[in-house]
Amino acid sequence: MNYFSHETAIVDDNCTIGNNTKIWHFSHIMSGSVIGENCNIGQNVVISPSVILGQNVKIQNNVSVYTGVICESDVFLGPSMVFTNVINPRSHVNRKNEYAQTLVRKGASIGANATVVCGNEIGEYALIGAGAVITKPVKPFALVVGNPARQIGWVSENGHKLHFDNNGHAVCPETNQTYQLTNNKVERIK
Repeated sequence: MNYFSHETAIVDDNCTIGNNTKIWHFSHIMSGSVIGENCNIGQNVVISPSVILGQNVKIQNNVSVYTGVICESDVFLGPSMVFTNVINPRSHVNRKNEYAQTLVRKGASIGANATVVCGNEIGEYALIGAGAVITKPVKPFALVVGNPARQIGWVSENGHKLHFDNNGHAVCPETNQTYQLTNNKVERIK
C-alpha cells in the first residue's frame, strides 16, 4: 500500500488507489473506484463504485462522488459540494441503470456547497462559484455563479479573472500566460 488511509476510513476491496494519495477520517472508498496518484480525500467523503479520479484531485470535507462521475487530473471539489446522478429520483423507483455521466475536465474547480446536476460536463479550468447550481454544460475557462448558474466571465488556469482587450487577448496576472478569446471560446496561447 503506497497511499495513506486514516484508521477510521473504509477502503473496500477491488479499488485502485494511486501512490501518495491520502484518505482522511470517516471516508469510504467503494469497490470498483479508481483514484489516481497524489489525491487528497478529505473527511467524510464517499467515493461510489466506478468513480474515476485522475491525479492530484483534491476533495474537501463532506462530498459524495456518486457513480457516473469522472474527474480528470487537478480537479478541486470544495467543501460540501454535491453531485447528483439521476435526473428524476424517486425512493420507490429503482433507477440505478439510469445514472447519467458527469465529466469534470482537467483543472476545474467547484466551490463550496455548489450542486452539479448530473449529465453536465464542466470544462477544463472552469471555476464554479460557491453555492452555484449547474444545470447545463460549462465551457472551458468559464467563471459561473448563481442559481441557476450563469457565466459572468473567464478565468486563467490559475483561477484569476481574465480581462480581454479589443483584440481578444488577456494575460494572467500571476503567471503572465496569455489567452485568446475567439467566438466565445478561450484558449491559452502556448
